[in-house]
Amino acid sequence: MASGYRSRLARLIGPLVLAPALAAAAAGCASMRPTGGADPGSTGSVASEAGPTGGDWRREAEAAGDLYKSNPGNADVAIRYARALREIGQRAQAAAVLEQAAIRDPKNRAVLAAYGRALADVGNYPQALEVLNRAHTPDQPDWHILSVQGAVLDQMGRHEEARRYYASALRIVPDEPSVLSNLGLSYALSKDLKQAEETLRRATTGGRVDPRVRQNLALVVGLQGRFAEAETIARADLPPEEAAANVAYLKRMLAHPNGLAKLPHPGTT
Repeated sequence: MASGYRSRLARLIGPLVLAPALAAAAAGCASMRPTGGADPGSTGSVASEAGPTGGDWRREAEAAGDLYKSNPGNADVAIRYARALREIGQRAQAAAVLEQAAIRDPKNRAVLAAYGRALADVGNYPQALEVLNRAHTPDQPDWHILSVQGAVLDQMGRHEEARRYYASALRIVPDEPSVLSNLGLSYALSKDLKQAEETLRRATTGGRVDPRVRQNLALVVGLQGRFAEAETIARADLPPEEAAANVAYLKRMLAHPNGLAKLPHPGTT
């Protein structure tokens, strides 16, 4: 596999460990982005039927920040505050909060898991792996952490190793959509788009599907040149004009002489 393809596709889909994946068990092209699964550690986090908004998270960050200032040694408060900071884009600060929590309580697995996740958020992948390895044990594996470890390894280009972690997670939670989504994107990063599509279709079957998983499927279908089908998939969760814009953007990039080389980094959420 060419490293240039991997780096260009990674810029399109963004970090695999995006989206809520882990905070106390320990979050692409426009809306096409990876997922990491449920967030088991959002102690006291805001929620609504439609999902928390940016304003909700800013209020949560302010409230949790006040609690943290009055009781910085409370691990649950630190995790809650860091989660809110992450959701409003303050990822370096979130990592700093959790670093202090890990120093105070170096054997607290919830803190270690959240800290490892935060390190991955800021691109410190080797240290993230080291911390995540301490967040659970072989006799008590945590599938959320296994999935994030796989995602970190994918960011480092170690795709086959990453898939062993996803396989371990899937032995605990067979057909878990968030793990399958990361696995599918791992195949995409390896340029195995057929296997990526097959895996992402598995992730979108069954009950309630995270829209991000379906958008990942739309992305992989579009990368194979099936733009009309990709747009149809994208429209399940996006307004028609946004789905069309996403696919048109991808089509322009694939038609460019340099292929994906000019795709911008989509940023993080």
